[in-house]
Amino acid sequence: MTEEPKKKGWFARLTQGLSRSAGQMAESVVAVVAKKPLDQAALDDLEEMLIEADLGPRTAAKIARAFGENRFGKSSSEDEVKAALAELVAAELAPRQGRFDPLGSTSRPYVVLFVGVNGSGKTTTLGKIAANLTGRGAKVMVVAGDTFRAAAVEQLKVWADRAGAAFMSRPINSDAAGLAFEACERAQAEAFDVVLIDTAGRLQNKQGLMDELLKIVRVLKKFDAEAPHETLLVLDATVGRNALAQENIFGNTAGVTGIVMTKLDGTARGGVLVPVAQASDAPIKLIGVGEGIEDLQDFDAVAFSRSLVGLEA
Repeated sequence: MTEEPKKKGWFARLTQGLSRSAGQMAESVVAVVAKKPLDQAALDDLEEMLIEADLGPRTAAKIARAFGENRFGKSSSEDEVKAALAELVAAELAPRQGRFDPLGSTSRPYVVLFVGVNGSGKTTTLGKIAANLTGRGAKVMVVAGDTFRAAAVEQLKVWADRAGAAFMSRPINSDAAGLAFEACERAQAEAFDVVLIDTAGRLQNKQGLMDELLKIVRVLKKFDAEAPHETLLVLDATVGRNALAQENIFGNTAGVTGIVMTKLDGTARGGVLVPVAQASDAPIKLIGVGEGIEDLQDFDAVAFSRSLVGLEA
């Protein structure tokens, strides 16, 4: 998300944020692997534990198989077991690591569409990104495209003001696509660098939601054939494997180009990021492990994997 060095302490915050996941996963794995030679029953237990940690059946089976081929036992240290586990998880995630860099593009304004269900942290994520970009000197416009919820509009206005970004909205129940187009026209006329567009996320009527998102995309393409230049799907790690269902709903319809996984500090099953990454055509670009603006950062597969098992990044 930024070309500047990550703020000192980010990896420590990542490890702390993932501590609930690390405690559950690492302790279980070490208990199985380091106590006795790995016979088939122990490998089956290991695979089941990894599935319960939401790593998904495919990755759990692959890791269990790899541990079976290594000769761990009572002489193996806890850190050796954790390092081996982290390496295997990182190998699964490294091909799914992406980069979010609006200011590295020549497109102006660079249009970013945020999609995801209500409560996923979508609005907060947009606000944090706005603050990061304005802090780097960018001229940013925030657009309240969730025109069905007054609370969402008000929350986004607070974030825009905090970030020093311009803000656009319309009365409740207005046409979100029309607002998006109008915002882009204004952004072009006033030389904005980035336009960040929030969208509705109510799943009570999935078809209606998708129709609205597709309309927004169609209208944006009338403004610029390449827009939106990025479509970020925001997923809440605390919902566990339900995040997979959300990825399927949005990923197959909305043209998602990147995934943001939020609230990793609020769950003991941060491993769910692994099956989400494997299931999605879009890479993981950003992760969130806290409430602060600095707690949303670029996804780093190796750092995440080491923190996930309780090792320093």
